[in-house]
Amino acid sequence: MAREFKNGSVICQSGQPIQSLNMIAKGTVRAVYPGTEFFLGKGDIIGLCALQPGSYIFTYIASDDVTIATFPYKEGKLTSLLSQKPDFAQLIVKSGLKQMKHIIEAYELSKYDCDSLYHYLLDSYQEYAAFCGRYSISPRLLPALETITPLALEEDIPQWLIDLYENMSPILLPALSHSKAPVLDFVNGLMMSISQTAHHIMSVCHIMHEYKSDISRLLMNENRLDLFDLYISLFKRIGHDKDDSTAVTAAFSRMMLHLESIGSIDHTLYETRVREYRELSAALEANGLEMAQEQKASAPASNNLNGSLDTILDYADCDEETKAAFRRQVEEYRRQIDKNATDDPSRKLRLNLTKSFYQIYQGAFRASLKDSDIPTVLKMFFQFGYVDEELAGKENAAYLYSIAENFPSSPENNVYTAYEWLKAIHDGKKEPSRNEFDADYTAYIHELKTTGKITAQKEREMATDCSEKVLFELTNMFPLVNKITFGRLTTFCPVFSEHNVLKDLEKTFVTAEKTNKALSEIRALDFGAYYRETIYSNPEKGIAKENVNVEILPDIILMPNIGIRGVMWQEIEGKRRTTPARIMLSVFQMEDLMSIIARLTGEFRWEMCKRVQGARWNDLSEPSLTSEYFDYIQFYRKNNSLTPEAKDKIKAAMQKAKNNYKEMFVRDYVTWILFEGAGSPRLNKVARNIIFTYCPFSKAAREKLKSNPLYKEILDRYDVRNAQKLHHMDNLYQKLQKTGTPIPDEIAVQRRFLES
Repeated sequence: MAREFKNGSVICQSGQPIQSLNMIAKGTVRAVYPGTEFFLGKGDIIGLCALQPGSYIFTYIASDDVTIATFPYKEGKLTSLLSQKPDFAQLIVKSGLKQMKHIIEAYELSKYDCDSLYHYLLDSYQEYAAFCGRYSISPRLLPALETITPLALEEDIPQWLIDLYENMSPILLPALSHSKAPVLDFVNGLMMSISQTAHHIMSVCHIMHEYKSDISRLLMNENRLDLFDLYISLFKRIGHDKDDSTAVTAAFSRMMLHLESIGSIDHTLYETRVREYRELSAALEANGLEMAQEQKASAPASNNLNGSLDTILDYADCDEETKAAFRRQVEEYRRQIDKNATDDPSRKLRLNLTKSFYQIYQGAFRASLKDSDIPTVLKMFFQFGYVDEELAGKENAAYLYSIAENFPSSPENNVYTAYEWLKAIHDGKKEPSRNEFDADYTAYIHELKTTGKITAQKEREMATDCSEKVLFELTNMFPLVNKITFGRLTTFCPVFSEHNVLKDLEKTFVTAEKTNKALSEIRALDFGAYYRETIYSNPEKGIAKENVNVEILPDIILMPNIGIRGVMWQEIEGKRRTTPARIMLSVFQMEDLMSIIARLTGEFRWEMCKRVQGARWNDLSEPSLTSEYFDYIQFYRKNNSLTPEAKDKIKAAMQKAKNNYKEMFVRDYVTWILFEGAGSPRLNKVARNIIFTYCPFSKAAREKLKSNPLYKEILDRYDVRNAQKLHHMDNLYQKLQKTGTPIPDEIAVQRRFLES
């Protein structure tokens, strides 16, 4: 049977079950896979690479007007088809080997690109750092650069397999044409082997495509934390008046040409960023931007910031030796051109400066407890880690000064600065956080007693001593989380330094309004994200026991750094499940805040489920979010509901997540919130079903998704289950109303939860 396809039409879609072999009678067809494509022409047969998986690996698109001859095919029945059309055997082998040649070429090219991109990234950053050194400017660190390593494939393609298929055609095809023996079983086995090998190679190609995408994002991305932006920030600093700035311009021009040729960089994004650069270049040439920056930097606040380090040291309740050491370290750090240097003296300086910083912070905090009018410079120190105007940059220091007095936090709405959080602990309003060993303050002092470091009497005293509690927080959670939220662990230093400012501070400043907005947007989709199930009992009103849900929003603490990460530090306080989680963010967040809070919400979902399930968190006999997701990832290779392409994506994702099941779930959850919630399906069927079961969308979101057939089955199943729960609630309402009993608030809240 012949079928016609117009130019651009999709002939077969990746993941679609194979039901026929399609021979190209006329025209050209493009075979597309993420990061790879090749062309098939007259006589080639679509579907040969999909015989063993049973579904198409590639998407096949007509490159011009195409005519296809279709031959019905059932899985495992190639021999039957060949017995009806013996002459078809040689054509199948020829096309299969040709396609294998294309696939091997794609694999080898992709592997070369991975190596080339990796070295280009490193060389380009080193060139940028060299330019910074030439102008005595501290180079800014490229986030995630330290995590990028050369490509390492766990299951690479052996060279002998490549050699086998590359040399098979000239040997095998002549032999088949002259063979008088039956070849059908041989051809069937060969094609099954080809399709299996093709699938294996393309799964490796998928991993390499992800690797190239990761490197490409460091070169250029929507968040602007990229090498392209580092060069732009360098231009802003040096302008066009330097004698040898043409060398920087030339290097940047070469970089733009290279980026344009990288397929994994979005072309529209590239055009936008290049246009912005050209506008900036024109402004710099006219000296307009430099004049504006000079005017902004000369704000009146600068007069109040002279001698900031002296002000901080005079205020802090510390010994003179500690103060003198901190002063020396800050001055040495200020003089250092490359503040991200990894040589031993530089690392030692950062370590010593970090240790001194927290000693000064503790001393200043102690002094502030007796002060009703804390100086603005000290507020900048507490809230931002600011210590020196020159180190921070005058423009940045002036901005910090302008926001320090009226910091837009909101402790009454669970959003704290680091200082406000420590003050809340000192005032007995909050308990200290767990330490890095997951022990809370009570467990910590009990351990001191059991090891003989303190007496039972001292344990009782410390249990209520708020000064000791603050000290526990300052020496445990505070330094560790400050480093983690900063994100670049090997170059961390807690003092505010201009070289860490990768974006405009005003745009990255995290406020209570911004965090609450992000949380509200997430809760508008995942309405049950921060609800906890608990038991309500009121025998006096005839309610023996009811499972109800209560919403407990997290405490959010803004750490004094310029960072790229967030931390979900603990899901509850102590043992009680109806206590707030603790989320820590950088006060200046370089990454997208919505994405970070979505990620932390996913972490909370996972950890809270593990807390509830206990030791059986991965036991499928007790269905839960963690047990079902764990089972899905553990046995995905055997899951018939997943297409070969979906399995390839899981394999690649597991490699990126370092085989961490929680990390896998969190990535899927972020996709769930940012894409699926907007009606853009990205997850596979199995992952979507699990996440929807335990993290269902709100009623408004469900209504929008009803028209999408991908969601029909899970929406119908949810409606049935929820209707049963609402029916039970209706019966309870009727029972209470018959006896004239007012509806308890807990029951009313539960009904609204079920109607959400």
